[in-house]
Amino acid sequence: MPAADSDQLTFLATCDLAAKVRGRAATDDDVRRRGVGWVPANLAINAFGGLADNVFGSTGDLRLRPAETAITLPAADGGTAKIQLAEQVTTDGEPWPGCPRTLARTALDRLRDETGLELVASFEHEFVLHGLPDSAPFSWQRFRHAEAFGLELVQLLTDNGLEPENWLPEYAPGQFEITLRPAPALIAADRAILLRELVRDTARRHGYTATFGPLLEPGGVGNGVHVHLSFLDADGNPVLYDASRPAGLSVWGLRFAGGIANRAAALTALTAPSPSSFLRLRPHRWSVAGAFVAERNREALVRVCPTSSLVGDPAQQLNLEYRACDATANPWIVIAALVHAGLSGLKAPEPKLWPETMTESDTESVPRLPENLRDALKALATDPVFTQHLPHELLDTYQAVKQSELDAVAEVEDDEICRRVCDVY
Repeated sequence: MPAADSDQLTFLATCDLAAKVRGRAATDDDVRRRGVGWVPANLAINAFGGLADNVFGSTGDLRLRPAETAITLPAADGGTAKIQLAEQVTTDGEPWPGCPRTLARTALDRLRDETGLELVASFEHEFVLHGLPDSAPFSWQRFRHAEAFGLELVQLLTDNGLEPENWLPEYAPGQFEITLRPAPALIAADRAILLRELVRDTARRHGYTATFGPLLEPGGVGNGVHVHLSFLDADGNPVLYDASRPAGLSVWGLRFAGGIANRAAALTALTAPSPSSFLRLRPHRWSVAGAFVAERNREALVRVCPTSSLVGDPAQQLNLEYRACDATANPWIVIAALVHAGLSGLKAPEPKLWPETMTESDTESVPRLPENLRDALKALATDPVFTQHLPHELLDTYQAVKQSELDAVAEVEDDEICRRVCDVY
């Protein structure tokens, strides 16, 4: 019997609570017609491959129903391999509360219903390529060392409609950054998920290993994911900009950013959720020094990004950058969490917007993030915003998955924790 042609197969995939892409392959005809079967307990698989305690057990059935976002990659046989993202639904096609993509859609629906606004987002990823010669930070030499990989990566992103914007060497050894153009938030999250797989896949074919792990070693430079947010009204007009206000940020935008800062302790359990993530989120590391909103400050939780007269209308440029995120987080969950947190600030007192001139002593006065993931998970368990808006099937399983990851590395030192997390991301 002849081997199956990879061009006839689609890997129908979800991104789970550990931000791992898992799924099943089927023929294109089958995928288009009815998707593939799935199991509720799969939601409880942790980053290291173990199954956390869960309420689902061995019973229940789901379907992976195709969503609109897919990519095609070169296959080993000279053909192509296709990944298509999916939502987890019941066998009757109804939304399943444990599906992270459904969680994002529901949050964006809430944003639209309560404010009339649409969220536009972009995920800015950093990663490290192992296998390159040594080279200087941001250098042309490093760019040339990885040129074949980088050119193919950008071409594949372009061919798949993911709209690459920048590809550049970064500061840490072997580190690079890749950004995609802003897109409607659900599609931006889809693209972030697929970008990671495309980077890893392309690196393997060029003889490298790519990792998005938050830290390669405790004292090293980290890999972050900066999430850029802007908002459009029903007529497509941006709403963040107000030339009369500090940093050009509207009252609405500042209150939304303040909602994010107010929920920082619980929020970071969802956006920086690996055992090594909080080793990166500390002062003086250009990550996040505390839970505050600031103008052009790369240690703020939420940075108000600059605009440039060289680019054009500042209203079309102004965006908020959420900085306490890394690639161990599921982008669908990140979008949902940021929306719910931001909306919680709209009726709260107007927060302080720190100017670009804030000093070291100013930074020391702002609220700190949790010291570790365990403390962040405790905050998440009692946070009224997230306990209200995250279905208990998803939230309870998330807690179990993350506790199981912490337990898996409980007896090892920080350097080994960093290595294990990098190995799986």
